[in-house]
Amino acid sequence: MFKKLCAVTMLLVIASPAFAGHCPKDVKAVDAALEKGTNLDAEQLAKVKKLRDEGEQLHKDGKHGQSLDVLHQALDMVGIKH
Repeated sequence: MFKKLCAVTMLLVIASPAFAGHCPKDVKAVDAALEKGTNLDAEQLAKVKKLRDEGEQLHKDGKHGQSLDVLHQALDMVGIKH
């Protein structure tokens, strides 16, 4: 059991920088889509912007997995595959 726990911990430590580097790319992708223009209504646009801001803050807080989840919701809403 201890070996499995150590293996999972090491995997998370190794993967964390990869997640960290991806968050800013997703933020930029959302920003670019919003700048380009979308067919979203005002309520949907507000939600995308809220998700984008939340994802950026989670990234800054070091919660990269949660950041990616939130940013992927925003990307889905603007029609970008992730």
